Amino acid sequence: MAKLYFHYSTMNAGKSTILLQAAHNYGERGMQTYLLTFNLDDRAGQGRIASRIGFGDEADTFDAKSDLFNLIETRLASGPCACVFIDEAQFLTKDQVWQLARAVDDLKLPIMCYGLRVDFRGELFPGSAALLALADEMREVRTICFCGKKATMVVRNGPDGKPLKDGAQVQIGGNETYVSLCRKHWREAVEG
Repeated sequence: MAKLYFHYSTMNAGKSTILLQAAHNYGERGMQTYLLTFNLDDRAGQGRIASRIGFGDEADTFDAKSDLFNLIETRLASGPCACVFIDEAQFLTKDQVWQLARAVDDLKLPIMCYGLRVDFRGELFPGSAALLALADEMREVRTICFCGKKATMVVRNGPDGKPLKDGAQVQIGGNETYVSLCRKHWREAVEG
């Protein structure tokens, strides 16, 4: 039975690694998949999903104007597809999440979304909010704060290394920019 899945976490929890491993497992069983990622995230190269531990795969890209139902329908017209995988799902729009839900319901295709739940200000991303509302199943991918507790928040550091409190919600970056923290240490960082 096809479902819409949302795997969420903070930065550096291994979401892309899990996505790539799941897609690889389908491939080992002779099943084709369709990978999509947000077009602004080109840290591993344009149209590529990559893990910090060194492996990656090619993917089509989407932006806020992409009609994901049509992209998936077009992909299905070119041959069989067992599952759709979407990285950087926090950047989906609400309408795009509805398009994914329609693809699950009407095209009977499982869709696995991987992304951040909250931004550096502690606010939900629009795509994440819509996925939390519409996903059939949600799974938290866990990582830890430096204190050993579960990290649920992320701070964005400025060029001076100090946590930022304001700024655009979307800024692509990795370990040089973002740090995952538990709620207590996030509060201390942004209030300090």
